[in-house]
Amino acid sequence: MVGVVRTAVFPAAGLGTRFLPATKAQPKEMLVLVDKPVIQYGVEEAVASGVDNILIVTGRGKNAIEDHFDVAFELESFLEQRGKTAQLEEIRKITELIHVAYVRQGEPRGLGHAVLVTKEYCHDPFAVILGDDVIDAEPPALKQMIDVFQRVQGPVLAVERVPAQDVSSYGVVAVEPVPEMPRVHRIVDLVEKPAQRDAPSNLAIIGRYILTPDIFAALEATTSDRTGEIQLTNGLRRLLETRPLYACEIDGVRHDTGNKLGFLKAVVYFALKRPDLAKPFREYLDQLG
Repeated sequence: MVGVVRTAVFPAAGLGTRFLPATKAQPKEMLVLVDKPVIQYGVEEAVASGVDNILIVTGRGKNAIEDHFDVAFELESFLEQRGKTAQLEEIRKITELIHVAYVRQGEPRGLGHAVLVTKEYCHDPFAVILGDDVIDAEPPALKQMIDVFQRVQGPVLAVERVPAQDVSSYGVVAVEPVPEMPRVHRIVDLVEKPAQRDAPSNLAIIGRYILTPDIFAALEATTSDRTGEIQLTNGLRRLLETRPLYACEIDGVRHDTGNKLGFLKAVVYFALKRPDLAKPFREYLDQLG
């Protein structure tokens, strides 16, 4: 056994330039889907998957994330005095379910570097959750991956089949089947953002990983790319030289909230899942034609 996954790392030091000017003074992770910030969907997924500890990689201007997951005594007192018990329970749930710690990235130097700065805190297998990818799944996406991890005893990457014209936006894997494990593949190679003609498959890496501590040595040996960033995909490719890696096709609905259209689609999707909003909101959408 290589250990139990009890920690989830959330890289959150990016500048969020795709959402300017909204993200000039607030983290993109705090943009709201219906009534919860994007990052909270990922945190709730982690908790529902059995994770106890949340480690958020932050940078300058990310204080709102820390405030969100902290106790808000004045707000709780106000809600309690007004008898707003449902709202009180909702905000208390945020802080009571998890243990949250923070590590600073200094400057955003890529996803691989964001993982690397957690080296001193991750001595056992750990998850990495990219908040931009909000996944509606049952069981939760991370739980599906943890179940695979327990069987294969090695790093697991979440993947999704994407249209051929979109592969250049992702890390893409070449794979071979794993007998008796549908939707699970053994990774043969990884390519970061290949041209369509060079892509080894249409299986794209999406924002969920289960990694083991040996990823840190692989990342330390990985050189920066032409943009000065350390790519996690390149580190994983180096790790593949020393141990098997696996890909798990997630059974669920993924929303890429890191771009404006994906964000808007996610708002509509989650609003239509809400019993208190679905009917009037659908009627409004129908009126728009």
